[in-house]
Amino acid sequence: MRDSTFGIYKSRVYRRPNKDGLRWSTVSSNRGDVVKFFSRNRSAITMGLAALVIAGTADLFAGMLLNSMEEYLLLIPGMMVLVYSAIGMRGNIFGAMGSRIGTSMNIGTFEMSLKRGTVLRANMDSALALTLVMSVAMGIATWAVALAFFDGGANLLWPLIFISTIGGILAGLVVLCFNVLIAWIGNRREWDVDNITAPLIAAMGDIVTMPMIFAATWAYLEIDKHDCSDLAMMLMSLAAIAAMIAYVASVVFRRYARRDFAGEARRILVQSLPVLMFCLMFEIGAGMVIQDEQDRFVDYAVLMVMMPAFLNQGNALSGMLTSRLSSRIHLGTLKPRRTPQGEAYENFAVITVCALLTFVYIGAVSFAAAAASGDAGTSLAVTMASIVGAGAMATLVICVLSYYVAIATTRFGLDPDDHSIPITSSVMDLLGAVILVTVIGILL
Repeated sequence: MRDSTFGIYKSRVYRRPNKDGLRWSTVSSNRGDVVKFFSRNRSAITMGLAALVIAGTADLFAGMLLNSMEEYLLLIPGMMVLVYSAIGMRGNIFGAMGSRIGTSMNIGTFEMSLKRGTVLRANMDSALALTLVMSVAMGIATWAVALAFFDGGANLLWPLIFISTIGGILAGLVVLCFNVLIAWIGNRREWDVDNITAPLIAAMGDIVTMPMIFAATWAYLEIDKHDCSDLAMMLMSLAAIAAMIAYVASVVFRRYARRDFAGEARRILVQSLPVLMFCLMFEIGAGMVIQDEQDRFVDYAVLMVMMPAFLNQGNALSGMLTSRLSSRIHLGTLKPRRTPQGEAYENFAVITVCALLTFVYIGAVSFAAAAASGDAGTSLAVTMASIVGAGAMATLVICVLSYYVAIATTRFGLDPDDHSIPITSSVMDLLGAVILVTVIGILL
């Protein structure tokens, strides 16, 4: 008999007489329920943990690279805001693409083809268009925030648009190819890619975005050495904006046949863009929280190394959960009800197991990496207490947030694959940053 509250089999209760033969005692088979839970979800936990560990390990390199970018972060006001906004937006765009592909595989509409009219091609076209639009928007938003809060100058508008757009396009192309690779392998091996896409895409976004932003910043500083640098920055930024407008127009006004999925690119672009613009506020907020604590992160190297991995795990876990919930809503096995039902709780349990093990791993490896590269800045005990405590709080928020975002989008007649991952990831970037900074402030 399935428990409608927890989504796992109820404990069987046996009654047997005590020694006096008059009273009865209760013996519960909770241990058997735990075994059944892990047996049912072995594939999801195994694949999810593997992807999360790979993602966490890769994020350590991103954190170490961020630590080495200290000079650039201090030189250009608002760079920390731009870096974390770009990382988060990369996961929002391509994580949602992976979720849509996972759903199409589950319902049988996916075709491993790059031809126009296929699900894969429609997702590629929309992802590239969204990357261009959001890169320009991030540059402008970062400039406004730097001007208002971090002593930025009016002359930084074109440089920030240049850095954001060039870095965003280069990173987006790499992550797009990686997303297609996951789809190809998953389709060939008949995997449930909902369990692996979100963490791997989030990690790849971190790894690729950081050096691409670094390279774009270096290019700007080299151009800035010449007399005509301001004019060059403006012309190149305007060229990027013109390319963005042209590509978006080609997606929106392209003719398509009703029998195929070519019009899906337009639908994704139109429905996703307002949500991503809304989510940009949360990404900017997360960057501002971290920018305010920049001095502390510079002083404690382990925090600089750990931050990308911690925020990425929040993105990855929320992406995993929302992908799984979205697929089950599409399949009809999860009803969009006001309170979570059995299958939702079982998914919460899967995510919680993956989260706790992964956060412990990240804390230990982050400390080891920071200690190996120099002074970690704090002890292993404080590091572990910070990330595990913050991780437990973040996991609780992820479960509640992911469920109600998926349910809300469904009730409003929207596609949860388009909206759930961007919203949950962006909110978790902000809340994750606040949670970790608060825990660190208490412990340090």
